[in-house]
Amino acid sequence: MTNPFRTARAELLAAWLLVTVPAPLLVFAWTHRWVEDPTVAPALWWPVLASPVLAAVVAAGQPRRRGPAGVALAVAVSTLVTAVLLAASLAFIRWVAPLAGGARWGRALLGGLALAVVGALIGYAAGGRLAHRARPASRRGYLVGGLAVVFGALLAQSTVRLGAEGSTVGDNPREYGGTGPYAASAGRVVVPAPGAYAVFGVGDAPAGADCRLTGAGTTVRADDPVSVPPGGYGGDAATFAWIASVRVPAPGEWAMSCRSSDPQASYVVGDAPRIRGAVGALIHWPVGVIWLLGALPGLLVVFTTARRRTAMAGGPVSIESSSWDRSVR
Repeated sequence: MTNPFRTARAELLAAWLLVTVPAPLLVFAWTHRWVEDPTVAPALWWPVLASPVLAAVVAAGQPRRRGPAGVALAVAVSTLVTAVLLAASLAFIRWVAPLAGGARWGRALLGGLALAVVGALIGYAAGGRLAHRARPASRRGYLVGGLAVVFGALLAQSTVRLGAEGSTVGDNPREYGGTGPYAASAGRVVVPAPGAYAVFGVGDAPAGADCRLTGAGTTVRADDPVSVPPGGYGGDAATFAWIASVRVPAPGEWAMSCRSSDPQASYVVGDAPRIRGAVGALIHWPVGVIWLLGALPGLLVVFTTARRRTAMAGGPVSIESSSWDRSVR
């Protein structure tokens, strides 16, 4: 009998990452909860409640063994797999994109594992009742993998952006002036001290603007772009997106100019947002790298599908497996 989990582990991993990493952030955004200062506790429900489902699917694909020892082994393997992925998801929420508020991390982990044991028992019992003759891997895996590549890349960028917005510390950054129709003193910026400042695009202002500050006998350029600009800053009058950073060598008044594809766009200079967690560095990574990270689960699905089809082509298939294997093909 083959192990169905082994033949579909890539699909299972992709589904788990989708449910536990981008889904909480996207739901927060779609339900307008960002204006309510989202907390970390509700995000923990996603991986915790997904744990019994994952354990049930893994247990359903375990080989059938007689006696209590066989059941215990299947439950142990399923719970261990669930524990690893649950810990990875909790680590993302805690250290990569930490939202505001506190959470009882130990209880979340233990609660997820307890639910995983229940799910594993149910899955093992259900998987043993249904059997069929295994069939070669279908081309459906290529379609699933291709869709996972596209959506994974897109969702990875959205996850980084929403994670940075939700992990920002403190109030909205203070503004020091800007250029464009929004700026009260167009083309004029007054900074209180030398150092690094953020350049914000107002509203739908294009992110690839070439902004420069001129003063104190020199011109400085905003040459540190933010590849995945977090937004949601500003107030009722307008929202800002952090598009770049500029280092100003001296305090005082500076003339600001920006060239972009929209001549009516407005840009302002302000304090750089403080973003907790690793997502504060991820927003500066090249977008292509972010896309690649998001596409990895889908690429793994395509690779495993190709390998399974190559292996199946070597001879006839005459082994028994559970019906869960048929459902994932």
